[in-house]
Amino acid sequence: MPRLVMKFGGTSVADIDRIRNVARHVKREVDAGYDVAVVVSAMAGKTNELVGWCREASVIHDAREYDAVVASGEQVTSGLLAIVLQSMGLPARSWQGWQIPIKTSNAHGAARILDVDGSKMLRHFEERREIAVVAGFQGMHEPTGRISTLGRGGSDTSAVALAAAIGAERCDIYTDVDGVYTTDPRIVPRASRLDKVSYEEMLEMSSLGAKVLQVRSVEVAMVHNVPTYVRSSFDDPAAPNPGTLICGEEEIVEQQTVTGIAYSRDEAQITLRRVADKPGVAASIFMPLAEANINVDMIIQVVSYDSATTDITFTVPASEYERAKSILDSNRAAIEYEALQGATDVVKVSAIGVGMRSHAGVAARAFKALSEKGINIRAITTSEIKFSVLIDEAYTELAVRTLHSLYGLDKA
Repeated sequence: MPRLVMKFGGTSVADIDRIRNVARHVKREVDAGYDVAVVVSAMAGKTNELVGWCREASVIHDAREYDAVVASGEQVTSGLLAIVLQSMGLPARSWQGWQIPIKTSNAHGAARILDVDGSKMLRHFEERREIAVVAGFQGMHEPTGRISTLGRGGSDTSAVALAAAIGAERCDIYTDVDGVYTTDPRIVPRASRLDKVSYEEMLEMSSLGAKVLQVRSVEVAMVHNVPTYVRSSFDDPAAPNPGTLICGEEEIVEQQTVTGIAYSRDEAQITLRRVADKPGVAASIFMPLAEANINVDMIIQVVSYDSATTDITFTVPASEYERAKSILDSNRAAIEYEALQGATDVVKVSAIGVGMRSHAGVAARAFKALSEKGINIRAITTSEIKFSVLIDEAYTELAVRTLHSLYGLDKA
């Protein structure tokens, strides 16, 4: 029989009524002839509650015990859904990450999946025709036998990795939206749902602010070529909308130049003024930040007229702004900068589309359109299929709407 993985997020399993709704979605696919594995998140708000308890118990706590606590939210949900499915006359059992097993690194709280052994689950499909209800977000570090968690959004990664391991026909990610949109519909009401998005585009959109899928889940889908749908659990279980398919670029017949506009408010800008322009200065700035696991994104260097000093501007996550400043301050003697300036009232707006590969002047049109709206660009980065601009936060909505219209993405 063909196999299918279905994943349901926290809002989809927020209470027993919603878990019953999820069960009806699962039954539809079982009746269609699939062996189904269902990956579930913790009920909405539960993970935050468990994290809060850990911090209340001790501000500084053992990451291994933290994982043991926060992984329990998914365990509850998987058991409840299995009970509901059984009450509907469907054979089902819950699985924890260590029972499959999903083997991970030992980076507790942000572990990476190393291997998924789907053989035991496949035997249960063959021998018992049993629905597998899997606790997402968690795995096991095999050498220590300890529970590990994959970081926020990790249930998406669990689902796609499991789909790859059991040779599933596809992986359906159910959330509170009915697909991937050209941009945030709350900002642009004329945004439209995309029928298909390439893995590369979705990877860029997820990393640049779109919250639909976790970045690592898209990476896994792309590496293992797992067709992945984004769908809504709040659709009628009897006749749900098709959602958006995340797939290989070759499966998309017609490509627009720009597929979507994303934005991220989690940005902070740091500028180091009059840094000595000499070999090794960039390393003296960015190595300490890398060692502190602070991600640096946009980087701009402007050499002064005398070529003796340079100004270096870059961005870091807003949550890491103060820590980054402290690290740079402690390394001031080695870096030899004259002044440090920063801002947190900035936003990154990005345009993404594989069609950019074959079209010139895509970014230039954006720069012109933004300037006509009086929006100043602080920094720019580009790649083969996207460009990003850093602007003042006050202009976020205007910039998103401007670019969305510029590239013909407004729904007719």
